[in-house]
Amino acid sequence: MQIDVIVPTFNRAHTLERAVNSVLDQTYKNFILHIVDDGSTDGTEDLLEKYQDHENIKIYYQPNLGVSAARNFAAFCGEAEWISFLDSDDEWLPEKLQTQVNFLLKNTDCRFLHSEEIWIRNGVRVNPKEKHKKSNDNIFERSLEFCLISPSTVIIERGLFESFRGFSESFTVCEDYDLWLKILLTESPGFISTPLIQKYGGHEDQLSTKFVAMDYWRIKSLVKLFQSSKCTLPQKELIKNVLIKKSELLLKNYKKHNNQKHFDEITNDLQSIMLSVKI
Repeated sequence: MQIDVIVPTFNRAHTLERAVNSVLDQTYKNFILHIVDDGSTDGTEDLLEKYQDHENIKIYYQPNLGVSAARNFAAFCGEAEWISFLDSDDEWLPEKLQTQVNFLLKNTDCRFLHSEEIWIRNGVRVNPKEKHKKSNDNIFERSLEFCLISPSTVIIERGLFESFRGFSESFTVCEDYDLWLKILLTESPGFISTPLIQKYGGHEDQLSTKFVAMDYWRIKSLVKLFQSSKCTLPQKELIKNVLIKKSELLLKNYKKHNNQKHFDEITNDLQSIMLSVKI
């Protein structure tokens, strides 16, 4: 069972080597590691030179097009039946791939699998709040609020990934939230309760730190999700409730800061949903 492992990176030379080595140190060895330098200017290219001749590594360079474009490019360069992702500021534990392969061999209907993770904030292990804990309990409903599936824990069947054309490249952030929800409309994921990665946070270049109005992107995703032909009436009800909640908070913020452009945009999105179907 061969796996295409995808690591996108942008100006993370200080964490990239840790991420790459955590892939190379896997007990499961049947993989090709695809590293995409998304226009870094911090010496990443120099760091990657040491891996240029590694038989299991392919390295690509592109202008800064964003994490979605980087992941998609590498995914469509690969040929393996399974695709796994690792963010360049995270780290896999040594048994990550082997544990997931074992699960997939026993659960042959599973096409999308994620796991528990260990959180490290500013060098210290922390316990996530109850609402952030990973599981498959009401996974679709709980994932509407915020992303509960970390890309670095995911392994996905290529056919399933390609059927959605990968991550939305128009999303600056929340691209994972967007894709996982589209999949969860019709797919029941597998879940491994054992932590398989260490997820690092608290640093300044973390996207969730850089972008404060992430609910703007979540709302854009939820509007499209609501309009999907695959969305059932019970799912629409759940989406509508979350949309109203998130929109009210965001509109209040936009009004306070006199952001008329985004205020009108979100208002129009919300009105289109409320008028489209009476639930």
